[in-house]
Amino acid sequence: MNFLYNISLFIVSILLPLIALFNKKIKLFYEGRKETFTKLNSISETDKVIWFHAASLGEFEQGRPIIEELKQDYKNYKIVVTFFSPSGYEIRKNYPLADVICYLPLDTKSNVKKFIKQLHPDVAIMIKYEFWPNLLSELKKHNIPTILISGIFRKKQSFFKWYGGFMREKLTAFNHFFVQNKTSKDLLNSINFNNVTIAGDTRFDRVYDILQQNNSLDFISKFKNNHYTVVAGSTWKEDEELIVDYLNNHATDDEKFIIAPHNINKKQIKELQNSINKKTVLYSENVNKELSEYQVFIIDTIGLLTKIYSYADVAYVGGGLATGLHNILEPATYGVPVIFGGNKYSKFQEAIDLLEIGGAKTVTNTNEFSSNFALLKSGKNLREQLGKVNHFYILKNVGATKNIITYLKNIL
Repeated sequence: MNFLYNISLFIVSILLPLIALFNKKIKLFYEGRKETFTKLNSISETDKVIWFHAASLGEFEQGRPIIEELKQDYKNYKIVVTFFSPSGYEIRKNYPLADVICYLPLDTKSNVKKFIKQLHPDVAIMIKYEFWPNLLSELKKHNIPTILISGIFRKKQSFFKWYGGFMREKLTAFNHFFVQNKTSKDLLNSINFNNVTIAGDTRFDRVYDILQQNNSLDFISKFKNNHYTVVAGSTWKEDEELIVDYLNNHATDDEKFIIAPHNINKKQIKELQNSINKKTVLYSENVNKELSEYQVFIIDTIGLLTKIYSYADVAYVGGGLATGLHNILEPATYGVPVIFGGNKYSKFQEAIDLLEIGGAKTVTNTNEFSSNFALLKSGKNLREQLGKVNHFYILKNVGATKNIITYLKNIL
């Protein structure tokens, strides 16, 4: 199995530059990794290093509360953050609390040997998943303390199959697993890993902290103008088809929509704007506009969505009809009812939980979308009830960061 894995990596390394010629995301993935070792040159042999690895943006947000705590308490350590995906790296490549931010190199033996030697982390912190066999072997070889935070395991993963011995062995690199739920703990226990703590999801701490900051945005206040407002965040084309159908065929003049697409490509933004028959304004063109006169506001920039959710009467969170659900905890922390597209949320415990307790609803077609939004628009008491359910769910689940920090202090 190890031989087959390394052969497949070799083939991937050959194909990547070819695929990058035709795919923008793969090009970022490929070109960005050329800079990894150069960026690590800023790490000296005498530096103390805490390394975080995140697959993408969502996982980074899970690690962020830990980074912020450690940066405050361990100023003599350098913080290094690596990403696998361009969608995480491109948005957070200038994150000020990290000393180095770069891509994780491909998991070849030569790459990981060079990477670990140059980085020499005092502790390695993996977020949620990302189990790279050669990397884990190298960490274990050098006895580098390695932990998993906000981990979540599912029965269908190879670790828990009869043929999963190769990957099960790699898990021995972890000194401790901090997991989100009892199911994950039980699964790890079933394959004789008992170094497991149910700590929950650090994103709860992150989104709870959002409430302590100033979330006001003057231009959003002017647009909302005390009207009922839906905020649709991180939307994909599949989500936008439902939203546009509702706006064009069901929305009344007294309701407003703020749409923050996941992809802010200019061509796609213009296509979205042109498909809506309501008065629509773009964030990039809002200067000197009387925003209160518009019914739809398209946010064609990044970094504002978290604050914009604070203005929502109802939130729609995208991704569940496309590649995977985006962060539903951000609107939930404001006490806002949440709707999301349903069929790709099984990997997200918070989505399952909010559906079970009633704070969220899922839709799969235009009829379900319009009926749910009509119900919530007309029912202020219902909105308040669902919003309270969501807010108390957040409060109930804070505390993962404290548990993990306590453990890390014993290492550092």
